[in-house]
Amino acid sequence: MKVGVLQFFSWPDRRIPLDQVYHRAFQRIDIMEQNGYDAVWLAEHHFSSFSICPSIHLMGTHVAARTKNLRIGTGVSLAPFYNPLRLAEEVALLDVLSGGRVNWGVGRGYQEAEFKAFGVDPQHSYEVFREHVQTVIGAWTQERVTFAGDHFQCENVEVLPKPAQKPHPPVWLAASSPEAMNWAAENGFSIMMDPHADHARLAEKRELYRGILENHGHSIEGREIPMARLVACAPTRAEAEQIARQGAEWTVGSHRKKGVRPAKVESKLNRELSDMAQDHLFVDSATQSAIDRYMNGVIVYGTPDELVDEIARLKEEMFLDYLLLAPLSHSSFVLFTDEVLPRVA
Repeated sequence: MKVGVLQFFSWPDRRIPLDQVYHRAFQRIDIMEQNGYDAVWLAEHHFSSFSICPSIHLMGTHVAARTKNLRIGTGVSLAPFYNPLRLAEEVALLDVLSGGRVNWGVGRGYQEAEFKAFGVDPQHSYEVFREHVQTVIGAWTQERVTFAGDHFQCENVEVLPKPAQKPHPPVWLAASSPEAMNWAAENGFSIMMDPHADHARLAEKRELYRGILENHGHSIEGREIPMARLVACAPTRAEAEQIARQGAEWTVGSHRKKGVRPAKVESKLNRELSDMAQDHLFVDSATQSAIDRYMNGVIVYGTPDELVDEIARLKEEMFLDYLLLAPLSHSSFVLFTDEVLPRVA
């Protein structure tokens, strides 16, 4: 099983200087490089302290300069907020500068403040996202790209540089909603899965994706599907539970703030499949029930021995073959690296 790290740049309550947030992240990335992690996946967010990394491609160049083996994942490039030709250039340049180490994760985004500030109508965001993904891949694989969509058009543009990896970096689409999952599977794209659905729901989503893939002539065999899981690890279960609860409270509290909460998007497909695969970030009517949901089926927490057992269970029940680790504390990350990673990777 491969293990990567979903790296946020959170600034809780702005308690410390922001440069310390970045310094700690770079220390963690140095540890990843030295201990056999597959990739660091950099999380892009805008306009809130939930995670301050508005340019993961710029951040990726810094990571590339201080590492040699670690792959650099975008977790994710928020495609609707870019001109897709510029996006193709930036990711390709990162791939060249890193010596062909980019994993391109790309998503639609969800936060209402981001859609509003960038002038993107959430109701059209799926369409914009799809057109931008198609344009980027065309720009990488064609000498000159022409695209004529409802939301983006270009004609005979030579996008340089081309990526170092041929025909292009591996691509994963962030797929939480039925709309995203359905289009990804229909078109044969691999997906990466979110850290907020509970374990059982994530398994259901994965099986939904597999079924749609097969119905359109594609196979799930050989695909790596990163599944993000929030993780708390400590010498005792009580300590791990405390870290997990603090993480759940921070996550729920952050996402209920104005601007960070998700923009509402209506679609026929989302309504039809909501019981199977809808995003469950904010379905709970009370904060405490949301926190309890994280504690009872979303966060993986415990001692190193307990985490080894739990990951083995999830490997069987969720078809987990790529753990996208989202540590809830630095101490959790260090202990996981020292005592869990060698036994599961």
